Amino acid sequence: MAGERENRCKKCRHLNTKLFLKGERCYTDKCALEGKKSGVFVRRRRLSQYGRQLREKQKIRYMYGVRENLFRKYYRMAAKSSTPTPEEFLRLLERRLDNVVYKLGFSLSRSQARQLVNHAHFLVNGRRASVPSHLLKENDVVEVKKKSKKLPFVKQILSGSEGRPVPEWLEVDKKSFKGLVKKLPQREDLIQEIDLALVVEYYSR
Repeated sequence: MAGERENRCKKCRHLNTKLFLKGERCYTDKCALEGKKSGVFVRRRRLSQYGRQLREKQKIRYMYGVRENLFRKYYRMAAKSSTPTPEEFLRLLERRLDNVVYKLGFSLSRSQARQLVNHAHFLVNGRRASVPSHLLKENDVVEVKKKSKKLPFVKQILSGSEGRPVPEWLEVDKKSFKGLVKKLPQREDLIQEIDLALVVEYYSR
């Protein structure tokens, strides 16, 4: 996340959650949390209710790499929706272009996805896309730009993300470097490890 230089593994250890901020490393035994599971790290003191709310908020904000002002904007958008606020809040984050690029396997991490989108390596419905926060809709098509398909690092990314599961609400064809938003993510497609009720409580204070 621009402007935040804290060590990425330190964030995972502090929040005791895999945030998948370092790409391939997070899927191996080199992950910082593997050491924590073995008892190397000391458990922190019990948190207050506010502390629990803040921790859950920070987990999801770091995970998606969103600045606080935009994160708060997503909450306000979700609160106005007819869908339950926690569900809609996470759905908005899932629909971000950088997140979809990551979930399709076109990047090794969300931070790398943001960088690739910023450098305009992707098209959305055939049009140049360079805004990571662009919210995708049902039936939107995301593809790697023709010139970018020939770049060596793009092929390395696809090789590195091989075997990573793609959510059911997305469809990918890596041979043509193209992905499709089949439908909007449903409740069962959303992250289950985050207590979104605490996030809602944090912003409702």
